[in-house]
Amino acid sequence: MNDYRYDNRTIQGFILSAMAWGVVGILIGLLISVQLWAPAANFAPYLTYGRLRPAHTNGLALGLGGGAIFGLCLYIVMRLSGRPLLFPRLARAQLWLFNVTIAAAVLSLLAGYTQSNEYAELEWPLDLAVVVLWVMFAANVFGTIARRREPQMYVALWYVIGTVIAVAILWIVNNLSIPAGLTKSYHLFSGVNSANVEWWYGHNIVGFFFTTPILAMFYYFLPKSTGLPIFSHRLSILSFWSLVFGYLWTGAHHLVYSPLPDWLQTLGIVFTLFLIAPSWGSVVNGYYTVGADWSKMRSNYLTKFFVIGITFYGLQTVQGPTQALRVVSQLVHFTDWVPGHVHMGTMGWVTMVVTGSIYYVIPRIHGTTIYSERIADVHFWLVLVGQLLFSVTMWITGIQQGAMWKATNADGTLKYTFVETLAKNYPYWHTRTLAGLVFAVGMLFFVYNVLMTIRKGRALEGSPGSSPAAAPVA
Repeated sequence: MNDYRYDNRTIQGFILSAMAWGVVGILIGLLISVQLWAPAANFAPYLTYGRLRPAHTNGLALGLGGGAIFGLCLYIVMRLSGRPLLFPRLARAQLWLFNVTIAAAVLSLLAGYTQSNEYAELEWPLDLAVVVLWVMFAANVFGTIARRREPQMYVALWYVIGTVIAVAILWIVNNLSIPAGLTKSYHLFSGVNSANVEWWYGHNIVGFFFTTPILAMFYYFLPKSTGLPIFSHRLSILSFWSLVFGYLWTGAHHLVYSPLPDWLQTLGIVFTLFLIAPSWGSVVNGYYTVGADWSKMRSNYLTKFFVIGITFYGLQTVQGPTQALRVVSQLVHFTDWVPGHVHMGTMGWVTMVVTGSIYYVIPRIHGTTIYSERIADVHFWLVLVGQLLFSVTMWITGIQQGAMWKATNADGTLKYTFVETLAKNYPYWHTRTLAGLVFAVGMLFFVYNVLMTIRKGRALEGSPGSSPAAAPVA
């Protein structure tokens, strides 16, 4: 595997792009958290909460998440196939188009151009750009895997393949729209059908953009970073197929107590409960892998990123099905409990695994070691504390909101006005901003550590008597 060079420049380009958009998205998130309790922070027409919020979600989902998926999944595909990318120039073009698309997406949302569908706000020209990006990605994934040297496919490849196929279907179907000009279009579906398709997409895009590709990273980088073989390949494959089968039926649990037919709501709830099993299959697999040598949690700084990451994944996949139950949903739906649930996944599961994966990849691209394990440890603890403070605060707020909204007097009238329930949120919203600030500082430590590692590697490459680092086998 040393007779060729991997296209590391493109991989690093995607990683650095993801980090840059991640910083932008997190800073926007901090601002909108302040705007909730300080209305004066809505200080400009194009920087109000209503415009910044979709820029925050899309900037982080497509910018940070998309960049990390493109870069790290291509890294995994090349290593597990024993081949360089089939179309390296296509990957380089994809990198440039990716950054142009994300920049256009953020600017268009700030300008107020939106389809008003959750996680699908982009107008149709940008939807098409995302499709082109995904086709470019798919060409390299399938082309490289088709030429692989190893007949058997490790589970990480299955998760990458599942991601490519499912996201393509979800994105295209939900973004079918009727253009009414260059900057405006209308959803092809209407009424309850539009809601059903939107949340079939909305929940499953989380499943196949923030779950399956992150599991691909987890299954590849956990054994690589610890030197421990995965506990059970059979369990990983069983979990994969069960997850893929179950996930696509779950979206209706977002529409409980809506005009959607009851049987369809119940179907979504049942399959959501089913998902606990395949999700915890991966959790158990991760625990038993590290269980062969728990000392790795102390001796290997990367191990805790993956173990704590999969722990949050496990908690997420119990909390989600629980709140899908009608008896729970009637209390917490439309409350701050929901962003608490979402951010445990994005700030805990996704961020931990992605940053741990980047910590593994960047030093190997440059033939060096991480700049500072101590800084990585500081990053880990700040992110962990920030995420826990954020999520727990939002869970408490959500329960309080739901209880106050439902409280009635003896005569059946509402006990609290909307303003009274709003005022009760302020202490928790202050805490959420503090939690976001702690998390943001942790991520800045991460960015600094990665950039200094790159600088360290380039210095070694340029030193007398050294040769350019030819990507070590990883």
